[in-house]
Amino acid sequence: MLSGLLCFGLTFLLWKKSIASTEFVIMLNSYIGIFIGISGFIAFSILSYLFFSVFIVQKIRNTSSDKTHGLVEKMNIVREIADTLLTSKLWLPGVKEYIDEEYEGLTFFEVKEYYKGKSKLAIEFLEEKRNYAETEILYLELKSLLMTEPRQKKIPTIITVPEYFKKDIIEKWIEHKVGSGLWYYFGYKFGSYKNALDIENVFERHQDKIMNLAVSLDKEAFEDSSFNEVFFSKLGEYINKNLLPKLHQQSTVTKRFVPGTLQFLFTIFAAIIALGVMLPLLFVLFQLPSIVLLFSISFVISILFFFTLTIYPFLLKNINS
Repeated sequence: MLSGLLCFGLTFLLWKKSIASTEFVIMLNSYIGIFIGISGFIAFSILSYLFFSVFIVQKIRNTSSDKTHGLVEKMNIVREIADTLLTSKLWLPGVKEYIDEEYEGLTFFEVKEYYKGKSKLAIEFLEEKRNYAETEILYLELKSLLMTEPRQKKIPTIITVPEYFKKDIIEKWIEHKVGSGLWYYFGYKFGSYKNALDIENVFERHQDKIMNLAVSLDKEAFEDSSFNEVFFSKLGEYINKNLLPKLHQQSTVTKRFVPGTLQFLFTIFAAIIALGVMLPLLFVLFQLPSIVLLFSISFVISILFFFTLTIYPFLLKNINS
């Protein structure tokens, strides 16, 4: 704003001086070469910074992409574990049919957000008396891990393996602490739920599959684990406090690193080339009115003034980020 006012103010003052003295315009004409050189140097400096920044941005994006890919692979392993548990003999008879058929389309997120009044099905579900020791809530929570969108109502028979997860589904998982249910049911309150969640009833092949997946998820964390309530409690804590926060952070970094500063600097670069280099050349070649040269000079001086005021905060911000 201040630079814009300076530009128009200088243009007006120079125009008034040019009217009062024709020698002033002649003097300015003799310095056009120097003026174009200064403008070209500023433009070259900005262009060099842009090229360097693009290189750095690309390097950061590549590193971020590698990290994101690794976290997505881990999340897909978690989803495969959840799918195996959902189809296993862990549950009381009737739980799966109750959720998948009688309350088809109901999601864990709707149940957690029942107070918003957006889902009559969720309110009906919570008001109904059930005989499954509340394990149906854990069933819904594990189903939510198979969702790829917050509003997804139906889980496909063949679970998809996405190459990335949208930020909105990650935020929903974090908002409702998905994963903490495993810690709650198998850790904190396992004494209350051990009769409703029969770990020993899970087929041995499913047990082996889940343990192998857990080791591939994090060898250090799960290599010495056994298929028991301690393992599931640990897995839930790992999902809720380790994996999901990292996945969210990485998705935020990837989204956030859209360098608006570079777009702004490119606009300045283009303006300097147009008004600080091309316009004076056109003034000489086509003998344009003197106001054209005066505006060009005022613009470049204003840009220099702008950089003088903003260069330190700009550098400080970039160093800190």
